Amino acid sequence: MNITTNTALRFAGRASRKPSARSTALSVRAPYICASRQRRSVSTPALSRPVPDARSMRSRNLKQYSRANATTATATSASTTASPPSSRFYSLFPETFPKGPPPGSPFTFDVKKLRKEFLQLQSKAHPDLASSGNKNRAEAMSSHINEAYNTLRDPLKRAQHLLAVQGIGVEDESAKLEEGELLIEVMEAREAVEEVEDEAGLETVRAENDGRIGRSIGILEECFGRGDLARAKDEAVRLRYWVNVEESAKGWEKGKGGGINHH
Repeated sequence: MNITTNTALRFAGRASRKPSARSTALSVRAPYICASRQRRSVSTPALSRPVPDARSMRSRNLKQYSRANATTATATSASTTASPPSSRFYSLFPETFPKGPPPGSPFTFDVKKLRKEFLQLQSKAHPDLASSGNKNRAEAMSSHINEAYNTLRDPLKRAQHLLAVQGIGVEDESAKLEEGELLIEVMEAREAVEEVEDEAGLETVRAENDGRIGRSIGILEECFGRGDLARAKDEAVRLRYWVNVEESAKGWEKGKGGGINHH
């Protein structure tokens, strides 16, 4: 047998052999998957969120309430500080305030007397009584009288007015009190309104808050009487909180809790 025949037989023998399992496995390659896709395909276990305790929830509620109250207070005081109220408010009612604003006259007064003088003043300044040429002037005067009356009859607005004419605003004070004991006390008062179940319980809560309002008004009486505007400023902020609680109690509905009205 020559070399050519021997070589041919050797190649024929190789061709007749069955491929081994290893060679078959090596010949079949897995599809290529890039590293970034492999990372995305790996599922990560869900992280469980920690359940907040009562203290952390209360702290969060305090901050939310403070921000809401600060926003409301800014909106309320904008009309007072944008255009300083006229000192003529008190001079419009000489029978009720013969000595003018505090400290000449007391901070608290006879509201019925103010009402009587207001009606008398409006009956003379009513736009319907003015001539056609003085209609606009009469309307402006009537509006001014209404503004003065509505401001002076309300203790909170009255205190804000007296501070504003002295160039003192109270709209930013809530930010300084957001972590203090006052705000905690306010939150507890509001929670009491939310937890009321009937009219009898609501009256009890309102009576407690009326006591807070009365104490604040008494302190404002002393402060304006001796010209202590710094203390009056702080107490006006406190009174604003109690008025907010009162508004919440007014908006109370059975099964729904207190309202969300603010000054």
